Amino acid sequence: MTALDGIRILDFTHVQSGPTCTQLLAWLGADVIKVERPGVGDATRKQLVDVPGADSLYFTMLNHNKRSLTLNTKNETGKEVLTRLIGECDVLVENFAPGALDRMGFGWERVQEINPRMIMASVKGFGPGKYEDCKVYENVAQCAGGSASTTGHLGDVPMVTGAQIGDSGTGLHLALGITAALLQRERSGRGQRVLAPMQDGVVNLCRVKLRDQQRLQAGPLAEYSQHGKGIPFGGATPRAGNDSGGGQPGRILKCKGWESDPDAYTYFITQAAVWKNICDLIGKPEWKEDPDYATPAARLPRLDEIFATVEEWTKTQTKFEVMDACNPLDIPAGPILSMKEIAEDEGLRRSGTIVEVDHPERGRYISVGCPIKLSDCKVEVKRSPLLGEHSIEILSDILGYSGDELQRVIDSGAVGELKDQG
Repeated sequence: MTALDGIRILDFTHVQSGPTCTQLLAWLGADVIKVERPGVGDATRKQLVDVPGADSLYFTMLNHNKRSLTLNTKNETGKEVLTRLIGECDVLVENFAPGALDRMGFGWERVQEINPRMIMASVKGFGPGKYEDCKVYENVAQCAGGSASTTGHLGDVPMVTGAQIGDSGTGLHLALGITAALLQRERSGRGQRVLAPMQDGVVNLCRVKLRDQQRLQAGPLAEYSQHGKGIPFGGATPRAGNDSGGGQPGRILKCKGWESDPDAYTYFITQAAVWKNICDLIGKPEWKEDPDYATPAARLPRLDEIFATVEEWTKTQTKFEVMDACNPLDIPAGPILSMKEIAEDEGLRRSGTIVEVDHPERGRYISVGCPIKLSDCKVEVKRSPLLGEHSIEILSDILGYSGDELQRVIDSGAVGELKDQG
């Protein structure tokens, strides 16, 4: 038995934010029915295609463990099928443009009328307010949520991060909201709406920068590198390069081979509790008692010098040797891992964080697995569905269509031509 066994989800999502949410729920055992336009499907099926004639990695890596139903919701028979599906499902998830479901005739009031226990979950770019009708993509969310203004180097342009905190981050927030609503429904018997605006999700992930915004009122942020350089602070949390986001100073430092390897770097933190160990490791035992270096406060204006000295040592070691040397001494350090190294990491493969999946059109490929590990819910990552692959199966097994009634639905064009069924 899986964690979400018996939960059925009607998945009206596309691209990344919504599919991230529903894939996570599918991994945890929910029966996720991905509803797609006949003959077209999720736009990402044909975006960034690397294998001609096959679904793209963009699609396959976001839609594992789901079933695909092609359905024309503008068709009257298609509306009939959707109405019956709403009655049979627990959750409807969508990331359409604002108002799209209302125009389809399946807004919240209609959905609640069909199934009072239905949970209707939505991703939107912005929450209620003057921007709620605006279209939002990943980098827009990062910018509007405060991430870009605090990422990059002081004096340089704002930067977005390679981590998809706007899309995938919002999908993870939505999944949590759905599971909470399901738990509450066990007590109340009622469904409810769940909203995850992308801007809100990014703001939540940037909370330490909002913390620093308030700390600025009390004076300079002493742990930021610019303070040690005597550069005054403005009115907003600044870009801080690779400074640590916590109270322990940290930097990215060069390691052996950095001249030719763009990822031969390590992140090194000068944690106060292990300062004496750091001094011994880098060949500066005299710093342990020197009043200019012995305390965190004394070290703050000297961080550039300290990290330059640490870097002279790290440049004599590979990034993995740095970690091997630091770990027994409780010194926080970690290698900068490339995507190639992550894809090949044996530990991540053993844990199921990186998996290999067979696909009938594109063959074997690497993907991420479930990032959440439950001791009593084993996750098996299954390939993404072909377009409409499960349409007949869903109509028959869930809605009970058979014989002439099933043929009527097929003939109406509600689920597209049979050639679209995968």
